[in-house]
Amino acid sequence: MSKVEINRAWAMPNSNTFSIKPIKNLIEQYNKGNGADAFARNSKMANITNDLDADTSAEFHMDALEFIKQIPDSSLDYFLFDPPYSPRQVSECYKKMNMTVNSQTTQSSFWGNLKKEISKKVKTGGFCITFGWCSNGIGKVNGFEIVEILMVAHGGWHNDTICTVEIKNV
Repeated sequence: MSKVEINRAWAMPNSNTFSIKPIKNLIEQYNKGNGADAFARNSKMANITNDLDADTSAEFHMDALEFIKQIPDSSLDYFLFDPPYSPRQVSECYKKMNMTVNSQTTQSSFWGNLKKEISKKVKTGGFCITFGWCSNGIGKVNGFEIVEILMVAHGGWHNDTICTVEIKNV
């Protein structure tokens, strides 16, 4: 087992995750080369961006899995994975676009399929940074190893944002 660097910072919460200063600083350490973000909203932290919501400035407006599948295998130096963290957030996103939420979009296999596709797109030696309320990331089963975790506390009763940085070893 290799060492994992764990850091903690405090910052006000923001629905635009990448505008939170410690998170933005973390991404800037790893966003070198060709990168993608499947849930970008208006962020430009990756050069290939997607968001289901057509009212965002993302380059593509597709279902995340379909977006990831169109990226050539082993073509990315990094991937930013910042999906809605909970079934409630998925529901809010889909309702905004007059789409229905079903068990397919909230069950773990939905997220597992995204992670499998991401693992095909990131080059060996490339990185994936996952954002959420847990540190699971893309996972060893998909050829990734955790190298850094940043916990961003938001105070009060807000959940921390956990940023998991993984390197692809296979």
